[in-house]
Amino acid sequence: MKDQIKAHVKWQVEAYVKSKKDHENENIIKKIESFQNRNAEIVKVMANTTITDRKQEDDHTYVHYDVHMQYLIKQKDKLYMEEKLEHHLASFYKDKLYESREINQEDIILNQRQIEAELEGNDDMPRISYRYDRLKAVQYAEKWWNSYNPAYKKFEVDCTNYISQCLHAGGAPMRGYPNKSKGWWMRSNNWSYSWSVANSLRIYLASSTAGLQAREVGSPHELMLGDVICYDFQGDGRFDHNTIVTGKDALGMPLVNAHTSNSRMRYWAYEDSTAYTPNIQYKFFTIVDNP
Repeated sequence: MKDQIKAHVKWQVEAYVKSKKDHENENIIKKIESFQNRNAEIVKVMANTTITDRKQEDDHTYVHYDVHMQYLIKQKDKLYMEEKLEHHLASFYKDKLYESREINQEDIILNQRQIEAELEGNDDMPRISYRYDRLKAVQYAEKWWNSYNPAYKKFEVDCTNYISQCLHAGGAPMRGYPNKSKGWWMRSNNWSYSWSVANSLRIYLASSTAGLQAREVGSPHELMLGDVICYDFQGDGRFDHNTIVTGKDALGMPLVNAHTSNSRMRYWAYEDSTAYTPNIQYKFFTIVDNP
């Protein structure tokens, strides 16, 4: 079974390198097109497969496995590595593989849209001085992009929790405890909505006048390392996802890290995401110092 899974993954890897736009896998097609639209080339793809679970039901066997994908990208004279952890389910009948599909973690993001957690406005709190250390924020984002800091709670939808940790690692101060609907904080097994809910962090970044503060800009080109992009996949005004800028491509456009669907140095627009729709809206926030 392990050999069949590896052969299946190898077949997909070859499809990326050969840029087979007629491939039957829609996700592969979307990713190939995303790179081609940026005049970028997939030079090499590497995949490391790890079986995580196995279940037997009569003649059927179901195997969960992870694939750590690494894409070496060339754009103009620049080379960089994009990475992503994919979760897959392989189905076997009498030990023969008949289906293997990716479990799209990004779809989980859209299933959280029923969480209604709006901030109630700003606290009347004194100004907290700090300088945002972008390098430390990016270093944290790189260290934990595919793992979880045990000092913090892990969420099923972990994207905003991860971004909050990165911002805090950069020196952004917590405030507002113990009011969950105000401020931005996590303590022990408790946290504010803005720390862990994508739409609430977006509201907080747009409105905070104390502690962590940000300024909205009109273009992703204006963002710097350590800044934040918010995503409204369905374009209905409620934001579903957040990422942090950890690099720039050859055209000066952001490359981002994220959790939930753990990704590193991914192109900011998310056009290859299973959650993407033509109605997608973005918010671009640059973090400001408060000296």
